[in-house]
Amino acid sequence: MPTWEYREMPVEKIREGAERRLGHTDNLMMVVMDFYDGPKEHPDPPHSHPHEQVSYVAEGEVLVIIDEEQTRLGPGDMFLVPSGRPHSIQQLAGHVRLVDCFTPIRQDFLK
Repeated sequence: MPTWEYREMPVEKIREGAERRLGHTDNLMMVVMDFYDGPKEHPDPPHSHPHEQVSYVAEGEVLVIIDEEQTRLGPGDMFLVPSGRPHSIQQLAGHVRLVDCFTPIRQDFLK
């Protein structure tokens, strides 16, 4: 299986101020998301997907919204998103790094 140092991982710019790096096996995907355009006044629009998600806050602070429940999280915290549940974040810091794991893998993230 391939391994990479963070700085050597392929980077995908997903929008102005946000990029991701990812790796995966057949059934599990890890995505490192970097957001450089915070803090934000409002949360991102909620979304859902059939994948189970576990996210770790590596840097910065976020407000996590799952269904209607809001929780402020910082470095070292994590949140869990069951399949199909609406969720969103609001960046509370200038730079936020999230490490997201998905199962099954997010085919929509692959090129």
